[in-house]
Amino acid sequence: MKPNYFLPKPVKVGDELDLTIEAVASKGDGIAKKDGYVIFVAGAKQGDTVKVKVTDVRARFAIAEKVA
Repeated sequence: MKPNYFLPKPVKVGDELDLTIEAVASKGDGIAKKDGYVIFVAGAKQGDTVKVKVTDVRARFAIAEKVA
């Protein structure tokens, strides 16, 4: 079985999503998931529901920023 980082990602750069922050990473970024795929959101707190724009997609996670 192939490792999951070879599978298609559920997001792409430029996608806008509404996400709920499930936890906070050690560096302070909010952590949300889309279909089990981790998305880090700078400046988000646990429990927040935020609209974000995906800025970077990597093998195991994506990075997004909050949209006003």
